[in-house]
Amino acid sequence: MGDTLWSALALVLVIEGLWPFLSPGGWRRGFTQLMQLRDGQLRFFGLCSIALGLVLLWLLAN
Repeated sequence: MGDTLWSALALVLVIEGLWPFLSPGGWRRGFTQLMQLRDGQLRFFGLCSIALGLVLLWLLAN
């Protein structure tokens, strides 16, 4: 299980690094827009991301 967790973390880092690598200007604009959001809005997007990730994990496990 430990190897799977580290592999998943490595994959997240690869995916997270693609946008700033391929489009640094677009990444900077997107990050600037994120900085303008209120805390509640950021929490909502975080919650949606967690929920989507859990649903995908559940689908992959079954």
